[in-house]
Amino acid sequence: MVDAPSKSLETLVEHVGRYPAEAFLFLREGLGYAAERVHGPETDAHRLLYQYLTENNVDWSDLVAQYHTGLLPEPVAQAIEAAGGCDKLNRHISGRDLCWGLREFALTRWGMLARVVLESWNIKSTADFGRIVFGFIDLDMMRKQPEDRVEDFDEVYDFREAFDRTFGDDGKHDGSETGA
Repeated sequence: MVDAPSKSLETLVEHVGRYPAEAFLFLREGLGYAAERVHGPETDAHRLLYQYLTENNVDWSDLVAQYHTGLLPEPVAQAIEAAGGCDKLNRHISGRDLCWGLREFALTRWGMLARVVLESWNIKSTADFGRIVFGFIDLDMMRKQPEDRVEDFDEVYDFREAFDRTFGDDGKHDGSETGA
């Protein structure tokens, strides 16, 4: 995800045309939450690599190839080596993992109202998460791996079951579903 997007949030909302700005802000924040759940905290090496990828319009596979052929600038190569190699630094998460992370993030933020809040923004299925993600990607506000597809977000879980069945009769989150 680009820290300083070249396009405005208003442009993104207009481009996708289906969701309010709050939905995009939620997804952007939830992406960081989900990535941290999958990969752990972001480090300075991650930030350096992401800056390099963004400034040089390089995708992850190109970065790995440049690393293995010795074509990276020394500070970037040193950051990769200090972290234990390229595999330790790729913070990409799948559409499926993002959907589960967004579910957990929404439940943490809004509890029993999570589905109601998301549906108020016209987010009614995991496919909606995919449309929002690919809106960011279309406007170069997020990056994707070559194998990523919007269909990766289809039917990851049923919203009603994923949000409503996680609460017992007392209305408290029962923590029984971890999402993976």
